[in-house]
Amino acid sequence: MAVEILNQIFNLHQMPMDQETDSSKLITGYCEPWSLRAGEEIAWFGSSHATTDGVLEVVRLDCGDPTRTGPGFAEVLVEEVEPRAVELSPQALYPGSYAESFVPAGEVSRLEVSLWFQPTLLKRDGVIFSLSSAESVVEVANRSVELVGRFGGEELVIRDRPLERNRWYFLRLKIDLETASANVEVSAPTTASPGRDLLQTGEDNSSCPISLGPFGDLTFRLAAGAIEGRWDGRIAAPKLVVDDSHYEWEFEGDMEGAVVEPAAGNVNLELFQLPTRGVTGPTWSGEHQRWSDDPKQWNAIHFHHDDLYDAGWEATAKLRLPEELKSGIYCLRFESELGVDRVPFFVRPAEGAPTADVALLMPTCTYMAYANHRMLIEGADFVGARSNLRPEHQYLVDHPEVGLSHYEKHPDGSGVMFSSRRRPVLQVRPGADGWNFTPDTDIHAFLRDAEANHDVISDDDVHFDGYAALAPYRVIVTGSHPEYWSTEMLDALDEWQRKGGRLMYLGGNGFYWRVSFSDSWPGAIELRRAEDGVRNWQTGDGENYHAWGGEYGGLWRRNGRAPNQLVGIGFAAQGFEKATFYQVAQGARGSRASWILAGIEDDAVGTSGLGGGAAGQEVDRYDQRLGSPSHAVIIASATQFGPDMLRTKEEFEGTVAFPSPDPYVRADIVFFETPNGGAVFSVGSISWFGALARNGYDNDVAQMTKNVLERFLDPEPFDLPGTTGS
Repeated sequence: MAVEILNQIFNLHQMPMDQETDSSKLITGYCEPWSLRAGEEIAWFGSSHATTDGVLEVVRLDCGDPTRTGPGFAEVLVEEVEPRAVELSPQALYPGSYAESFVPAGEVSRLEVSLWFQPTLLKRDGVIFSLSSAESVVEVANRSVELVGRFGGEELVIRDRPLERNRWYFLRLKIDLETASANVEVSAPTTASPGRDLLQTGEDNSSCPISLGPFGDLTFRLAAGAIEGRWDGRIAAPKLVVDDSHYEWEFEGDMEGAVVEPAAGNVNLELFQLPTRGVTGPTWSGEHQRWSDDPKQWNAIHFHHDDLYDAGWEATAKLRLPEELKSGIYCLRFESELGVDRVPFFVRPAEGAPTADVALLMPTCTYMAYANHRMLIEGADFVGARSNLRPEHQYLVDHPEVGLSHYEKHPDGSGVMFSSRRRPVLQVRPGADGWNFTPDTDIHAFLRDAEANHDVISDDDVHFDGYAALAPYRVIVTGSHPEYWSTEMLDALDEWQRKGGRLMYLGGNGFYWRVSFSDSWPGAIELRRAEDGVRNWQTGDGENYHAWGGEYGGLWRRNGRAPNQLVGIGFAAQGFEKATFYQVAQGARGSRASWILAGIEDDAVGTSGLGGGAAGQEVDRYDQRLGSPSHAVIIASATQFGPDMLRTKEEFEGTVAFPSPDPYVRADIVFFETPNGGAVFSVGSISWFGALARNGYDNDVAQMTKNVLERFLDPEPFDLPGTTGS
């Protein structure tokens, strides 16, 4: 059983689809947006590693799971959208965040640049800043641990004392073209460590003759370039003097903007590939932790050579969807002699069109958080690295330029705080990853089999439309792992529940991390792994507050909104050796929620499925201390896990040995009523999806889920606990 669950999650024995039997992948792409209404336009951005002729089609994805344990891969051609013949060519990716400004100038005689910089990676020859015109280029870079200046064909070692990672330095460069000379001053202020300061503080002053052509209009660039000279580190308070004209930019202002307006001069500084804002600068003292309390202490931007927000590809095709297209999961499928690639997207009903009573909420924030994760390649806390990979994961090995997920660190050790969908996202492909998207298509297939006639909506829709995105639906069904939520999303779900909505939470580890969006960077989310939680990295000192909106980051549990308050249960434990079954709780069959168990005779529920049962991977527990409603009915619980199923980090209160069995390691199925005739049903396990389709959906897990779906669709209100009726 242990082998089965890991094989499904990590794709070692998946059945091929179409021609996708080769381990090499030569075609990829992305679309914009991920979620749209019928009748709206979608753009497809495709690329191949060799020019190829093929056909682009739209297919409806009824199930994206090709494994033996799933209901079976199923897609249907959308005949209303005419197939297109497409010649597909290579499109390159250029990662690396940087800032750039164009400064109009005449014949220049004097230049001066000053700024603070903090190198965070010293293993590459990276350009900290450059000034260039049609005739000349000036750069200051760190070459390994030295600081060097390049003035056309001249190179000057500015500071031969080794630079130190994560230490701030102040630099001032003066160039006099009339005397053909350059002067550079570098100083390092004292820190909290007298010992470290011994070799770093003081000032270095270097001068040299230079040979430069004339300067005209200038391009001023900070940090990583688009192709060469990429640099990892922080920059603060840049200033530029061109003869008698002064330009200055302050980074403590609008923390969200893609453009930094000038504090002096009239020239903007544009940011590319989403560098990190809301990080401490050279004057941060530790007195404040929230950047909005004293923004000048957070006046830095952190650049990384592997940042990638937008691939920037030319749109290969744009398609307008038919207004009568049914809501669902669809793919842009491109096929040529080089292979097949499917890019999924989600369609809501057309504006003003009738809606269903049920909606499946696709957790697109979770998909973005995991976008291009390397856990199979590099290993994680629960599994070792793998060498036998599906083509999509092998593509990540061969093409790291597609960017990172929230589950990686940058090479300088800092966590990846921003993730974007505006690039190829290899795991959001049918069958590519037995984690998140593919399992959610299993839930979609279950709803189709149950003839729920459901719509499909996404996290993006709920964030931007708020309650209005949920309002048409009596029942909302979640995906298997709705882990990442913005404040706007939680507020919308809270309002919907208070107005009588009925929620079926069919997963685990949901409503866990806070994320934020910004209109300045559409298609991206921000995450700060603050303070606690099961995490691959943690935020730096003084950096727990989001740049986008200024909210405190981290767990919703630490922000006063534990998932228990919303869905009755919250993340309790994780382990991946095996899944197990639920045991019907004592008294559940005689409770007001006994209808949930109708047609289920055995008290052991979900005894087979992915990995051995319906409870596994990541599981949630009922706990009144964290806000679980006291009137909730516990329908069943799972406790018979393997030794690797351990309580979550936030449950640790010291380095103590936990009892065995651990009472905190438990998956609970709960039901409770909410205002205005609403209700919640939560299963507390990511593995629930893997037990739904057994025996053609003729099994106890599917029966229980159908019982709830049918009752939740019934408009008859739920009575308050203690009264007669439902």
